[in-house]
Amino acid sequence: MAYNVYVIELDKEVLKSKKFRERNPLLNPRRACFYVGQTTHDPVTRFNQHKQGYKANSFVKRHGIRLVWRKFQKYNPIQTRKDAEQVERWLTNKLRKKGHGTWSN
Repeated sequence: MAYNVYVIELDKEVLKSKKFRERNPLLNPRRACFYVGQTTHDPVTRFNQHKQGYKANSFVKRHGIRLVWRKFQKYNPIQTRKDAEQVERWLTNKLRKKGHGTWSN
């Protein structure tokens, strides 16, 4: 079974969440905000599931705008769940260090 990582742009309204801001101490409010995840589904299917409320992250359900393919496409497919989780953490931290507000489970 192959895995995919994906990145979803979040509306800046997410910055009203204290929980989101606390998770992002290096946040530059001028930079985009993202959710980073991993799945066995294709990224479009998983994005739609979030928006419909199926196993959804609340930030994506309320503030998810679109998939940002250029941020993740080159890493897919990933062969193991362990590797997918590692890429998810790495990508989350990479974006966060650049000042983006980023959320990942």
